[in-house]
Amino acid sequence: MVFKQFSLMIVIRTTLIMATLLVLSYLISIQGYYANQLILMLLLIIQCISAFKYVEKTNTELTRFLNAARYADFSQRFEFKDLGAGFDELADEFSSILKKFQASRASQSEELIHLKAIIEHVPVPLISIHSQGKVTLWNNSARRLFGSNSVHFLADLHQFGDDFAKHLETVKAGERRLITFEVDGMEQQLTISATQIIISGKQEKLISMQNIQNELDGAQLQAWQDLVRVLTHEIMNSITPVASLAKTAVDLLADVEDKLEKANVCEELSDVSSAVQTVARRSDGLMKFVGSYQQLTRLPAPNKKQIKIKDLFAQVSTLATQHWSEIDIKFTVDITPSELEFNVDIDMVEHMLINLIKNAEQAVESVNHAEVTLSALLNKRGHIVIDITDNGIGIPEEIAKKVFVPFFTTKRDGSGVGLALTRQVMIAHGGTVKLERSAQGGALFRLTF
Repeated sequence: MVFKQFSLMIVIRTTLIMATLLVLSYLISIQGYYANQLILMLLLIIQCISAFKYVEKTNTELTRFLNAARYADFSQRFEFKDLGAGFDELADEFSSILKKFQASRASQSEELIHLKAIIEHVPVPLISIHSQGKVTLWNNSARRLFGSNSVHFLADLHQFGDDFAKHLETVKAGERRLITFEVDGMEQQLTISATQIIISGKQEKLISMQNIQNELDGAQLQAWQDLVRVLTHEIMNSITPVASLAKTAVDLLADVEDKLEKANVCEELSDVSSAVQTVARRSDGLMKFVGSYQQLTRLPAPNKKQIKIKDLFAQVSTLATQHWSEIDIKFTVDITPSELEFNVDIDMVEHMLINLIKNAEQAVESVNHAEVTLSALLNKRGHIVIDITDNGIGIPEEIAKKVFVPFFTTKRDGSGVGLALTRQVMIAHGGTVKLERSAQGGALFRLTF
């Protein structure tokens, strides 16, 4: 309706201009009427200017509307009061269309914010590798994974290991890989998968990285516990009657020896008694040995309490290093910051630290100027890290890979339980334990909570 009225107004204005032009032409062809000719010429000029302004004003407003829609400038207002009746409807239509654009843009923005919020809170790190080698970290999980390290390009990934960077660069769409990732002294097992997307004609590889270290530790621990539970059950079932019969045999032989003191068979009975006592003693020792492994399957859930690390270290030092001054071992404690505290099962952690300190004591027995250090700090990721360091002879790499495996020990009288139990305690606390070589060449056990 509005545009029909606009066309009608153009036709009327054009008709008036043509009529004025015809009358002016007629008057010019007749001599005289100069005043009328002048008046008609002025009227014709006014009509042309008016028609031009009328069309120009409409074009200007239309251009303003299109630019407002193009650049999402929803602050524009349209009022065509000067253009005559009916154009108020055109102004209303322009305003209505812009409002719909604004509502659509607002809806898209809200949806985008919603999607970004979802991506930010996805627990799996998401990154994109672009064709130009640029890397985008999409969510908090990805930023937490890399910590304070700057990651903007593929070359930046080499700081976490050449293998890690190579895997991310070469993984193909639809492929899954298991890789090792180490940052800020913390080693993690990641499973990565990739998908290929194309946006605006540009290819982009989207990679998800899921940390499965805790799941692997838990599954491995459960497997060892199941194995130990079965072994100890079967061994105990087999050795218990043997030990019981051996003890009964010892008692019977002792009774027989008392009754046959005067007989010539006492010497033979003495030999039999000695043999049976040996069987009984070894059976009892085996039962105790097997019983020690049952600790691995009976560790209760940690009863966590908040404690200052300096108080824990003081208690551990008192229990584990009382005699060190006599055997000339220097013991150093370092806590940064000094008021550092954490939430743990005090009994579990105390027992674990005492065992590790005793291991360090044994490691420096044959070393001059023996030294053991117990330290704690807060790493860049906000985790409590406790180090037990010695300057002993160190642990060979091939042995270091096995020290946390149940049953494995290099000590003649060792049970292979201590370090396996340490790892189990750390897993129960959601942490990790790692063996490294210290700066002095000895062993460094790092506990990360």
